[in-house]
Amino acid sequence: MSSATHTQSPPGGDRQEPVSLSASSRRYGEKAIVGWLFLCAAFSVLVTAGIVVSLLTPTIEFFNRVSPANFFSTEAWAPFNAGNPGYGVYRLVVGTLNVTLWALVIAIPAGLGAAIYLSEYASRRARKVLKPILEVLEGVPTVAYGVFALTFVTPLLRDYWPTFLPGQLGEPPGVFSAASAGIVMGVMIIPTVASISQDAMSAVPSGLRQAAYGLGSTRMQVATKVVVPAALSGIVASFILGVSRAIGETMIVLLAAGAAASLSLWPNDSVLTMTTFIARTSTGDIGHGTTTYYTIFAVGALLFAMTFIMNMISIALVRRFRETYE
Repeated sequence: MSSATHTQSPPGGDRQEPVSLSASSRRYGEKAIVGWLFLCAAFSVLVTAGIVVSLLTPTIEFFNRVSPANFFSTEAWAPFNAGNPGYGVYRLVVGTLNVTLWALVIAIPAGLGAAIYLSEYASRRARKVLKPILEVLEGVPTVAYGVFALTFVTPLLRDYWPTFLPGQLGEPPGVFSAASAGIVMGVMIIPTVASISQDAMSAVPSGLRQAAYGLGSTRMQVATKVVVPAALSGIVASFILGVSRAIGETMIVLLAAGAAASLSLWPNDSVLTMTTFIARTSTGDIGHGTTTYYTIFAVGALLFAMTFIMNMISIALVRRFRETYE
């Protein structure tokens, strides 16, 4: 009598299928990807924390030697003057805002106009050609922008707009100016504003456009009164990102803006920005542990705080103007 081996079925008559090996490996792969993404996010947080720590201790030492009232004041900025030093960082802040202002005058209209054209007017073929060409400007080294500002833009302004760079107090035309650095910096920021704004406009549902066209709106009306308001959160984010990049730019202002710590917002004047001071001083011959040495970290901490505040404003504005579509 032959014997046979039978497999008992579970209650209900349903047989349990073995777990697929490929499905199990797929789950492990997904967990590995999630773990890698977590490590990337944690690394970003650790780098930010490291920057804060590296700035905090020297900044505290600086304020042990210089009172915050003197630092956040309009007094002369002269940390190298051994006899009568001055630490009025407000002059550096004004110089930074001067260049940033003229950069935004160039970047915001041009960047937003380019974004509207690429999103609403350009054909698909033209968009594939023009957008990469526009984004090439982001890959140009900033030192090349600085040389361009110093050797081309400044002489051009002086030759064809003589009253624009008259010099101070009747002096001959100056070599450095906030306008020259601001114009070139604005050109550098255009791709940032245009690319982010265009991506935000492209995310607007086409149904909104079609509804506006159905009501008899022109293409310009659809672009300015429908698409731009719907993509306002992304557009505002591009503006804030442009401001942050302008505030933190170094090479252009180092080569073209000059080093005169003034309280002027006039485009003709030479100005000293925060990044210019850090770059000039950190590469100079200063003694470690001196007050001038700690000044670098105090200005850097203030620059970091300004950029952080700009990012917080950007997040708040994006949440305020965010549009959701279902």
